[in-house]
Amino acid sequence: MKTEMITINELQVENLKRIKAVKLEPSASGLTVIGGKNGQGKTSVLDAIAWALGGEKFRPGNPTREGALTPPNLHVVLSNGIIVERKGINGSLKVIDPTGKKSGQRLLDEFISKLALNLPAFLHASEAEKSKALLQIIGVGDKLTVLDRKEEQLYNQRQEVGRIADRKKKAAEEMPFYPNMPTEPVSVSDLLKEQQDILSRNGENDRKRRNAREMQERFMRAESNYKAAMEALKAAEDTLRKARADAEVAAKSAQDLQDESTTELEENLRNVEVMNEKIRANAAKEGAELEANNLQQEYEGLTEQIESVRSDRADLLKEADLPLPGLSVKDGHLLYKGEPWDGMSGAEQLKVAVAIIRKLNPECGFVLMDKLEQMDTDTLREFGKWLEEEGLQVIATRVSTGDECSIIIEDGMVKGEEEANIPKAPKYVKGVF
Repeated sequence: MKTEMITINELQVENLKRIKAVKLEPSASGLTVIGGKNGQGKTSVLDAIAWALGGEKFRPGNPTREGALTPPNLHVVLSNGIIVERKGINGSLKVIDPTGKKSGQRLLDEFISKLALNLPAFLHASEAEKSKALLQIIGVGDKLTVLDRKEEQLYNQRQEVGRIADRKKKAAEEMPFYPNMPTEPVSVSDLLKEQQDILSRNGENDRKRRNAREMQERFMRAESNYKAAMEALKAAEDTLRKARADAEVAAKSAQDLQDESTTELEENLRNVEVMNEKIRANAAKEGAELEANNLQQEYEGLTEQIESVRSDRADLLKEADLPLPGLSVKDGHLLYKGEPWDGMSGAEQLKVAVAIIRKLNPECGFVLMDKLEQMDTDTLREFGKWLEEEGLQVIATRVSTGDECSIIIEDGMVKGEEEANIPKAPKYVKGVF
């Protein structure tokens, strides 16, 4: 159900600051411009509305017009039928509620936005405060705070991982590397054992050579005995055959033997520590490169998480009921059509402010604006059209006496009215935009 917005139907002001007597009926929606030269009482009209509806917080420091014979008298009629009056030296408040249920400032505070009465309080707030106000009204402030906190934590973590990864990578690049080296350090005991094995095999070769020589000598002795003792032919023949067979086996076993060199092992033994140092250096470089790669992967993973958080934030805002198309919040900054607050035109800032203030208190259908000189007439017309489409009422002042003004204040009165005729013939002037 759409909330009914309350606007100002009528305003009567007497003897307040620079105002002598002003009666005004603002446009129900759109823009009502109060024009005039400086010092004529334009802003005093807005001050009167703010004091009448906002309470003592908006009371001017010296409300009574200089030279006035009577104290200020304020009379405001609202679109919901409530009548607000302030009279007398103390500005006593009287609120007439047609329902008769409530009265006083508490009743007004229920549907009147303080920011609507004091627009500069919003315009001059920090970007964080503006963003907070927007997030509050669309109901995603708490969720967005959690996402912002998570993104900040991930960003800081990623930044630290990135710094460490860069240091590790740089350190790995500066480390020495030796090609054609074993991957594991060489053991001195293993080299010594290998040398002993070779020496042992060489010793076995010597034994076999000696054995071959002995077998040859035995054969020669057997042959001599054979010649000398023909009578023992049978026994000698057996001995001969056996000796010959053993000699053949021994000769064949020793024929292709070749001793292994220990020169390389001896060299390795002398250089083993140098070699191991290079092997350890290679291993350290590989470890540093692996650690740097792991950190880089962690960095990329954190980047993906940050992008996911940012996507969640964008989805959260996309689904939110924003008070104005093109309005969003990113990284704690209020954006309109992609521009931050200081990148918006003055007219865009006012439009954004009005939209947010209206959303903060949907019942309050009006906003007061002072010093609307920053808008040219075309922008004023466009702004007024948007207000009418939104059903919003803006009462604004402008240093001008042109046709864009709804009324012109001159010397504390509506130009063209006779002070003497004001109490007898009230004239209500509607806005032109």
